[in-house]
Amino acid sequence: MRIVVDAYGGDHAPTEVVRGALMAVRELENVELIFTGKEEELLALLKEETYPEERVSIRNATEVITNDDSPVQATRTKKDSSLMVALSILKNKEADAMVSAGNTGAYFAGAFRVLGRIKGVKRPALATFIPTLTGGSILLDVGANTDCKPEHLLQFAEMGAVYAEDVLKIKNPRVGIVNIGAEEAKGDELSKAAHQLLKTSKVNFVGNIEARQVPAGDADVIVCDGFVGNVIIKLMEGMASSMFGMIKNVFMKNILTKLCAAVLKPGLGEVKKKADYSEYGGAPILGIDAAVIKAHGSSKAKAFYNAVKSAANFAESGAMEKLRQRFHQEEETHEC
Repeated sequence: MRIVVDAYGGDHAPTEVVRGALMAVRELENVELIFTGKEEELLALLKEETYPEERVSIRNATEVITNDDSPVQATRTKKDSSLMVALSILKNKEADAMVSAGNTGAYFAGAFRVLGRIKGVKRPALATFIPTLTGGSILLDVGANTDCKPEHLLQFAEMGAVYAEDVLKIKNPRVGIVNIGAEEAKGDELSKAAHQLLKTSKVNFVGNIEARQVPAGDADVIVCDGFVGNVIIKLMEGMASSMFGMIKNVFMKNILTKLCAAVLKPGLGEVKKKADYSEYGGAPILGIDAAVIKAHGSSKAKAFYNAVKSAANFAESGAMEKLRQRFHQEEETHEC
């Protein structure tokens, strides 16, 4: 299993990228890594690490796409960037999956341009894993498509269901659509029209999901447009950080509360771990015609370690082939 890693994508690149990816290759004996980026700098970093040298290589790239770059323009003008070189490697079948924590817009635009969509997919979507009381759910879209049509939400549901079943191993995943009420008639025109499409689809549709039901785990695949999804995920991240901050302030008040904190520390640590994005690696861009994983921009070594594992699982699961078959069949049916 060959994973190409954009070594210069992310706030802490390339040091944390290299450290994390090497953690994964040391653990996963069937994984090979291809780092893209400035060769001399990467070689210097690799000299500081112990790793299976026969399973790690570098592909030189002289440019870097930053978060300040215009996404579309950068993919056209910085053709020798670590991101674009990595995408080319994936396109040429020299790798089975890709990981980057770089500019999200550029990654999406570059993947769309170099790899293309799965035939039949109208809009690729950025999906993310969110921890819930029942384990976890997939939320999509979380920022790639802010203006959607009902048929786009239907396809998000279909793609999310395949990923949840094949990669996350959730049998017959429950699919819900984000709305302001549980009733079928609630919501805007987009939500109501999408609800009708989902009702007659092949997915295991459980109806509308209110925002408060998202962390409860009332659905395994949660569908919405990118604007709503991005608000949900950012709110959840902020709430988790704020809650832990408030809990810490309470426990630090006096000697008694500090003693209570010491007793509760193992349990609180477990909760904090479940809420930590770095534990879940990255988000797949579903609908692109290859296994691509977007890691969080502020990812450090542990997050990249998990992102490489996520990419390997995605590529090994057979989900890509199932997605291709499903949407090819739908395209042929529509053409008939």
